[in-house]
Amino acid sequence: MKIISKKTALKSMFVLSIAASALFTSCGAKEQNTLTKQEIADGWELLFDGKTMAGWRDYNGTDLTQPWHVVDGCIQAKGDGSDASGYIVTDKQYENFELSWDWKLSKGGNSGMIYHVVERPQFNVPYVTGPEYQLIDEPNFPEPLEDWQKLGVDYAMHLPDTSLMKVNPYGEWNNSKIVFDNGHVEHWLNGVKILEFEAWTDDWFERKNSGKWAHAPEYGLSKKGVICLQDHGSPASFRNIKIKELPRKTKEVNLFNGVDLKGWDKYGTELWYVKDSLLICESGPDKQYGYLATRDYYDDFDLTVEFKQEADGNSGVFFRSFVADTVKVNGWQVEVAPKGHDTAGIYESYGRGWLAQIPDEKETILKENDWNTMRIKVQGDSVTTWLNGQEMISLKDDKIGAGQGRIALQIHDGGGIKVLWRNMKLKTL
Repeated sequence: MKIISKKTALKSMFVLSIAASALFTSCGAKEQNTLTKQEIADGWELLFDGKTMAGWRDYNGTDLTQPWHVVDGCIQAKGDGSDASGYIVTDKQYENFELSWDWKLSKGGNSGMIYHVVERPQFNVPYVTGPEYQLIDEPNFPEPLEDWQKLGVDYAMHLPDTSLMKVNPYGEWNNSKIVFDNGHVEHWLNGVKILEFEAWTDDWFERKNSGKWAHAPEYGLSKKGVICLQDHGSPASFRNIKIKELPRKTKEVNLFNGVDLKGWDKYGTELWYVKDSLLICESGPDKQYGYLATRDYYDDFDLTVEFKQEADGNSGVFFRSFVADTVKVNGWQVEVAPKGHDTAGIYESYGRGWLAQIPDEKETILKENDWNTMRIKVQGDSVTTWLNGQEMISLKDDKIGAGQGRIALQIHDGGGIKVLWRNMKLKTL
């Protein structure tokens, strides 16, 4: 048996240690972070140029201050993040897409790829709005994991077929892909589809409302958003991050079925009910604000709705709105109010107040104690309203252009309000 000196052994251990470190920090000798001519022709674009952090910034920020850097041609999380910090996002929002990336974790590492992330001061972390493709070194993770926390899951929602999963160990590269095509979702791992589901179905909402996201009202609802990388307290490397956008499909939606409140969420203690095929909102004993919001997001749309005001008609139709807490809905409102109070005008519920009030001569267009037809068209930064066939407001606004969210009906505070609704027809644009 050959005898190795202590000095030689220590030298060998040092070399092995350096090699192990290089295995994690190096992105490999092969040219990475490039697109073929065919990929360019097919519409793929790189989200990382292999040299700089251009195109990435802090979540809810304008600059990059989080613990990420470029090492040997890969984006690397330093491992200084936590559940509350360490998130970086793309400058651009994406809606329907194929997103592919290579990833490599440290021993026991934990990270993730989050998409459709909504940035607002009310949301402290991206995962309360954006779904996540979980990345984790299961064999070496120091704590027990639930199935919904494991590699490849749609975090806390859908589980992959583990029998199809072939995973390279920590320190080696893997490839993942997310396909999001107008609600049809696929997760891929190393060239194999491991998970497939439909977003925004009854089953999807049942999962959302009964698990981890039961108290995250805006989770997964957005149809577009920034893409987010997560530093969850352990080093992680990413390369070849590329995306191909897919086209949006239009559809026609009947928001109210004339039978029940399916497809809507109630906020507050005021009264919402169906009677004689009409949707009725009415002040309750608390005389507070009340809201009935679609469970889905609708960003660009053409909506027609009929309403009839009984008693005080102080109400409204919110658009691109979101729930900031268990009661308050924030967003922009097309006013529904008694004559003389700007029905079809546009009001911002937080910040700026009235954005556009109707001309005084148009106050007579509202029909009292009778059915009225409101049309609202929202596309990009433009909003146009009509009342009983006559245009009332046409407005362009950058903040509205950057917004997204639900459609919601309102009961104003003060009590004594009753408004009837019917024929709520929407076409996405």
